[in-house]
Amino acid sequence: MKIHIASREIILTQPTSTFLVYALGLLTIGAGLYFLRIRDSEISRLWWGISLLLWGSGALLAGTSYQAFGYEIKCEGRQTCAWTSWWEVVYLMFQQMSIDAMLVAVAYSCTEGSLQMILSAYALVNAVVYVIFTFVGGIVPVKSLITFNLMVRVSTPIFLLLFILNGWRYYMLKDPMDLAFLGTWILLLLTMAAYWLYDDLEITQKLWARGKGIWFSQNDVLHICLIFWVIYIAAVVANRVKDYVPALSMG
Repeated sequence: MKIHIASREIILTQPTSTFLVYALGLLTIGAGLYFLRIRDSEISRLWWGISLLLWGSGALLAGTSYQAFGYEIKCEGRQTCAWTSWWEVVYLMFQQMSIDAMLVAVAYSCTEGSLQMILSAYALVNAVVYVIFTFVGGIVPVKSLITFNLMVRVSTPIFLLLFILNGWRYYMLKDPMDLAFLGTWILLLLTMAAYWLYDDLEITQKLWARGKGIWFSQNDVLHICLIFWVIYIAAVVANRVKDYVPALSMG
């Protein structure tokens, strides 16, 4: 698809995919702003808002370089296309910082004292170390340091920890907030499973090879599933999020 801006022809590399990833980014930013609007004095809602703003901003950055203007950013004026761009490097930084901010948010909702401090410190150190390594990977460059797969491997322990924490709390306390959090992690797990399965089965290539010009990639699957994930967070999780209440004060 070609568009004209200021008498200049620009190639929109993947129009449908661009729409989906931009929709995800804007929706996620909107969900983050919603958390900030309803935060009152809840620190956990503040961190949820920060997390979703980072996630949504990262999606817009990724969509610009991967889907929308990949040719202009990585190929135009070059003899050989670049294999990445700073749009994508910063996206990875924002994505991981978003997940670490999510860990802080849940820590304020579900823990207190030393455990809360440990989880928050882990989130901070994890974010700083990842950003440094990713920045170095972009400068040197080192391809293995700036991949989606590495970011997933770094973030997976956080989601497993949150799943265990909320599962244990729901078993002990039957708190609806923990059940809502469990739904968040399960939906994200199913999203990633759909992404990897679609990729492993090479459905993108099979659809395109049939000669009908159908382009529907594993990234499109990921973005559609994440749109529903964000809607779930805004509709189900947001109003259940609250800061930790000591057991003696509950009820």
